[in-house]
Amino acid sequence: MATAWYKRKWVIVLLHTAVWTLIFLLPLLLSQSIQRGKREHVEADRSWFVYLTIFTDILWVVLFYLNSLVLIPRFIYKRKLSYYVLLQLLIIAVLTLFQWIFFTFIIKIPFNISGFIFFNIFPYLFILACSTAYRMIQDRMEAERLLKEKENENLKTELSFLRSQVSPHFMFNVLNNMVALARKQSEQLEPSLIKLSSLMRYMLYETDEAKVPLEKEVEYLHSYIDLQQQRFGKKLTVKVDIDIQDCCYEIEPMLLIPFIENAFKHGTGMIEEPVISVQLKADAGVLYLTVQNKFNCNTAEVKDKASGIGLTNVKRRLNLLYGKNHSLQIADKNGWFVTSLQLKLH
Repeated sequence: MATAWYKRKWVIVLLHTAVWTLIFLLPLLLSQSIQRGKREHVEADRSWFVYLTIFTDILWVVLFYLNSLVLIPRFIYKRKLSYYVLLQLLIIAVLTLFQWIFFTFIIKIPFNISGFIFFNIFPYLFILACSTAYRMIQDRMEAERLLKEKENENLKTELSFLRSQVSPHFMFNVLNNMVALARKQSEQLEPSLIKLSSLMRYMLYETDEAKVPLEKEVEYLHSYIDLQQQRFGKKLTVKVDIDIQDCCYEIEPMLLIPFIENAFKHGTGMIEEPVISVQLKADAGVLYLTVQNKFNCNTAEVKDKASGIGLTNVKRRLNLLYGKNHSLQIADKNGWFVTSLQLKLH
């Protein structure tokens, strides 16, 4: 996966350099106005201010990265707050001692504690706060990146699981039905084999991509429904209404099949005059899927772990992929199990 431009090292270094340059230029510009009001000190010697400023600027840079890269991970994250506070007080004491020596013995100006606080303590606390915020934001972004990678890996795992688990029983039953057609020398054998081949090709090869054209997913659904209808024959009524206005949409592979597979799993068997209805529509960037099947609430169902990925995992996959850009409603009433999905297509 290509690294985003704003995450490249040269961009980060350039951004940090620009920010530090701006921070360092502001005090220098401010000092010019201050020194004009204190002409006697400036006329004596201006070089001391340049040296002091350069040293202080280097100190701020060291403090920023020392705090963000060393002190916070080693003390704050490990809950050693007392050591962290002592280290900060020690740094302030060393800075104060250096300033006192510099003013008293080098430039021979009385050390002003109020001036020291204004020009050093407040910037010190500001740099410390910025460094802490920088580290917290950086760690938060890294945690979100790792979480996203983990979620993507989970989605890949679930998709692989979905490929292998899309009703093995369905595959066995279709193959048995092929055998029966071959014995009867039925004309339906060849188109059935073509549909099964198309279905298998899509499952095994064309779902490696993160997204596939919507028409490919619809073609897969058609093959699946046709093979199921052929398997059940006149015992099952299947109503299919698919209307795709635009073929330029993309969708995650095998995202819709669990709902249809669930209808065939629970909408057949010990049910009088079973009916399954599938309505699929894509219009103005929004996909609408409604799957309905009759069910017998008085029949005890034996759960089969090998018959599909389950609606719970599908819900999780939808939440990870689409978040608030989808709506899923599942209801069972009056002997009908109804699933309604609405999502914004890519």
